[in-house]
Amino acid sequence: MAALLLLPLLLLPLLMLRKLHLWPRLRWLAADLAFAVRALRCKRALRARALAAAAADPRGPEGGCSLAWRLAQLARQRPTHIFLIHGARRFSYAEAERESNRAARAFLRARGWDAELGGGAEDERAAGVAGAAAPLAPGATVALLLPACPEFLWLWFGLAKAGLRTAFVPAALRRGPLLHCLRSCGARALVLAPEFLESLEPDLPALRAMGLRLWAAGPETHPAGISDLLAEASTEVDEPVPGYLSAPQSIMDTCLYIFTSGTTGLPKAARISHLKILQCQAFYQLCGAHQEDVIYLALPLYHMSGSLLGIVGCLGIGATVVLKSRFSAGQFWEDCQQHRVTVFQYIGELCRYIVNQPPSKAERGHKVRLAVGSGLRPDTWERFVRRFGPLRVLETYGLTEGNVATFNYTGQLGAVGRASWLYKGSQFGTLRGTVWPHVQGFLRFHDRTGDTFRWKGENVATTEVAEALESLDFLQEVNVYGVTVPGHEGRAGMAALVLRPPHSLDLVQLYAHVSENLPPYAWPRFLRLQESLATTETFKQQKVRMTKEGFDPSTLSDPLYVLDQAGGAYLPLTPARYSALLAGDLRI
Repeated sequence: MAALLLLPLLLLPLLMLRKLHLWPRLRWLAADLAFAVRALRCKRALRARALAAAAADPRGPEGGCSLAWRLAQLARQRPTHIFLIHGARRFSYAEAERESNRAARAFLRARGWDAELGGGAEDERAAGVAGAAAPLAPGATVALLLPACPEFLWLWFGLAKAGLRTAFVPAALRRGPLLHCLRSCGARALVLAPEFLESLEPDLPALRAMGLRLWAAGPETHPAGISDLLAEASTEVDEPVPGYLSAPQSIMDTCLYIFTSGTTGLPKAARISHLKILQCQAFYQLCGAHQEDVIYLALPLYHMSGSLLGIVGCLGIGATVVLKSRFSAGQFWEDCQQHRVTVFQYIGELCRYIVNQPPSKAERGHKVRLAVGSGLRPDTWERFVRRFGPLRVLETYGLTEGNVATFNYTGQLGAVGRASWLYKGSQFGTLRGTVWPHVQGFLRFHDRTGDTFRWKGENVATTEVAEALESLDFLQEVNVYGVTVPGHEGRAGMAALVLRPPHSLDLVQLYAHVSENLPPYAWPRFLRLQESLATTETFKQQKVRMTKEGFDPSTLSDPLYVLDQAGGAYLPLTPARYSALLAGDLRI
């Protein structure tokens, strides 16, 4: 009885909070505080590591840049712990340290530096440098054009230890875009995969004309002037190199370049500082991962998510990473079972590819407890957790060239983070994308500026249209973009659709659905039915090529449909209707 009498007194504070509109702010207080404590611990740990490196012997391996001293620390603290799994190959932290030391010494020879000559003076002679090319200057930029593989890591780490900057070149670039990237970062050398030599053969004269030193990462037959860098590295001793060779004068100095697609034009070179490399060591600790975790990484290493968050984040906690050169949705759960994966790093559509696979025995009884990444749409998020749970999804948002990142540490469906008191003073706005505060302070990704288009005097967000269409049970994938229509201002919405087996396209239901859930200006004017959607190498949906292809039925083999706004229906886009549209006789 006494408890019943006290119940109103206990409920009174909650009722007052609701009346004062404070409850939405305080509801997530515990989660906010827990994340704040974790962030402070990360900050203290990184500060302690940086101070230890600053106080270390500059001639020792733990006195250089953060990549150099962190790898040296792990090789000393847990030498036999597996750092990298790639196919049947496994490398411990001690082995990773030795492989990168050999690469560092090969690059140092290309600098004209010889440890046997006075303990590391810069030697300006070119005679001892392979290929009789001029020595690389300290701090010069070396570009890597390689797939995701262990050698990519050894060369990247070796470049860092040798005091050289690295440029991660997207593996698919050729001709003009490739030359643009190399010029924009001031590259003085290029390391390329032997399997790329055939496709790069037309580019070799231009690369040589730029004065680039050319290396191949492998023993295959090479054209004249291209030497095998891995063979050169294999002849070097695996002892550490002095830390002072890589120690930056300022933590804000450039460490590497990562190329981002931008919203228009050619790729842009984003400058990554030594500070950002250090900050990325905290990524997985902020996510709640630990050193006994096994992280599944199937992202390109030239992308920030793969290299800085995946690899550097793994180094931050001293965990194991399973590196895949190519992602296979059908192989994913078998890989997770084989390697006892506990953390999965995703981007873009990876989770959608996995959840659209038919059921398999391997998806049951897995050890994955955490999926970390960005770009997971709410519908896929819900399906993924419902089918493969219990596991936690941690959506994040950040920019390669930015200095602010958000973490959805509450697990709120569809959000990328919270604009809580933790982010007071941070700037949220539009660089290459937009986030905005939502109810209770949650942040949601709105759209990339290049993905919006204007129609009927209104701005249309492609993600809003895509999410509305994806809620239809007969659609498996949707890609929305804008196309130009003669005689009309702006761009009309076009949706490329992939059906979910065994369903067929229901145009009546689709029209009713968009008319109920989207404003009229956002209704897709055209539909394009496809067997699968084309994506970039970073698993983003291709929009630029689709936009250029337009909606001409004489040039496209896919089934096409056009909105007849007067009739209130989607109709097959026949040549006659196409002509009527161009003549202005069909209202869309």
